[in-house]
Amino acid sequence: MDPKLLLTVFGTIFLAELGDKTQLATLLFAANTAVSKLAVFIAASLALVAATAVAVLAGGLVSQYISPKMLSYVAGAGFVGIGIWTIARA
Repeated sequence: MDPKLLLTVFGTIFLAELGDKTQLATLLFAANTAVSKLAVFIAASLALVAATAVAVLAGGLVSQYISPKMLSYVAGAGFVGIGIWTIARA
């Protein structure tokens, strides 16, 4: 396993997830004093692992038909498009 790749992916995903709707939903579940914090942690962790597994499998499948460079362009254009749409709606 490449430690540089591991740290790059971890850092990128960690920063991208901070403050997103998933983290806020988890925070709200954990804020309920009647629920087990461990149960919330385990459930949220398993959900993120499952979602990541789907993304990795989909990425592997799509990369067989589309070059990684093209995927980067499409993803970048998608993020820019969402940003423009968000600003336009504000």
